[in-house]
Amino acid sequence: MVLARRVQIVGNLLERAIRDHVAQLRGVNKHFCLWYSTEYTCTELPRKLKKSERKPMVRSVNELKREARLKKKERQNVCETILQPPENGLLVKQLVPVAHEVFAARSELLSCVSRLVKYIAVYRCSLCGEAHVGHPPHKIKSCDVRGSLSSKEHSWVRGDIEHVLPIVESFHLYDRVGRAVSHNEMLEVDRIPAIVELCVQAGVEIPEYPTRRRVFPVYCVAGRIIDFEKRFPKDYSLGKDIDASGFWYKKRVDEVINPMEVHSNDIQGLYAAIAVQGMKAWEKMCTGASKLMEKYDVQTCGYCPEVQVGPKGHRVRNCQAYKHQMRDGQHAWQEATIHDLVPPVYVYHIRDQQSNQPLVNSLKRYYGMLPAVVELFAQAGASVGKKYASLMREDVVVPKMEEEKWVV
Repeated sequence: MVLARRVQIVGNLLERAIRDHVAQLRGVNKHFCLWYSTEYTCTELPRKLKKSERKPMVRSVNELKREARLKKKERQNVCETILQPPENGLLVKQLVPVAHEVFAARSELLSCVSRLVKYIAVYRCSLCGEAHVGHPPHKIKSCDVRGSLSSKEHSWVRGDIEHVLPIVESFHLYDRVGRAVSHNEMLEVDRIPAIVELCVQAGVEIPEYPTRRRVFPVYCVAGRIIDFEKRFPKDYSLGKDIDASGFWYKKRVDEVINPMEVHSNDIQGLYAAIAVQGMKAWEKMCTGASKLMEKYDVQTCGYCPEVQVGPKGHRVRNCQAYKHQMRDGQHAWQEATIHDLVPPVYVYHIRDQQSNQPLVNSLKRYYGMLPAVVELFAQAGASVGKKYASLMREDVVVPKMEEEKWVV
């Protein structure tokens, strides 16, 4: 059996060498996942940045400088600049239903995850904060922080929903076109989940967090925002146009998935149905949030996880990242991505869930990874789409312990 597998390894090596040679002749540079890969290309995870490194920018510095010079030249000419929604304070009407879908999908996602974490164990390292989904936790020696063990093994404790879906908060803005939150107002302005704030600014009405809805647009003259609308118009109504699927979306998974309607009578079939619904909610939330961020600006700090939904960042001096003393504690704001708004927590993907054998350190390069919420749904019985195929590394054959030393 061992001899046959070695022959297969040598054959795969020869096939890979031939394909690399042909690719070089054609001028194509293809990177294969591992020696066993014949179909999928390996998608590398984002490199963990050092404390002194800044996050990659969405737009280049030269493009930002060019845009700043153009705006400065426009301000010198005293003329009106026509602003489009949402820069002029009005809503983008075609994105209002998308905002309600994202808000409803988030409520549904939280409900599904809260039930599945009671069914599938979630662990976190008490020292470095790494997460793991499934029992038993892995034995990969990757805990390299101050105070960690000399063996670099993790100190596992039971985790919860926040270790699968971390919440990123943002200051709630009553007027997104108004001035930014100052440092003295940091304790007076509410902080809510950033994705909820994005939905509120895009059209979702939440009575607890009122926001200003303009009827007339603002004007930009010589770089200054001029608002001719009264502060509180007479026809302003706080509860106007509240969507039933918005804040009051309280339809729990227990109501959506009735145990009597599940074809399988066992508990595993019930949780599999919850996982499928949660996976759909996750994809709908991420896709909808990406559409909203194409029109509604979201800012993030280049050195810390702080996020502010709106056209500009706040002025609160609470940044404690690299060289914050030079910035007087203020954040280095830049354009945010969907991963800043919904940060994925990558965990090792477990293929054989029935083996009950932990992942070992010597075979860590053969294991795939998935976002923790996707891995949770996958272990509960949901199918993972092709989007994560290159991360899962299903096309890589994990050798046995006694065979791994022959793979060099």
